[in-house]
Amino acid sequence: MAKTTKENSVLTKQDLIQHLIQKTDYTHREAFSHVDGFIDSFVELLSEGNHLKMSYLGDFVLQDKTPRPGRNPKTGEEYEISARRVLKFHPSAKLKKTVKEL
Repeated sequence: MAKTTKENSVLTKQDLIQHLIQKTDYTHREAFSHVDGFIDSFVELLSEGNHLKMSYLGDFVLQDKTPRPGRNPKTGEEYEISARRVLKFHPSAKLKKTVKEL
């Protein structure tokens, strides 16, 4: 797996594939297929409006936000921030504990 530092702590899809190859006896093609399939399923389920709960990891929740007034801080110009749907992540207690212990 790629080395990470505080300055460069981003894991890529390729890093996940390499980690899976090291943990299993998968070929690169098999590992890629599993990681890609998981990500595609994840995105598809969220796009259908599902709430995803993954033990140990946490909850992924779609939330609809209503339109609200906004203001450009430089110019003071007021405008309306449009309604939108956002994805929120709520980490599980186990994940919070693990991160806290690091």
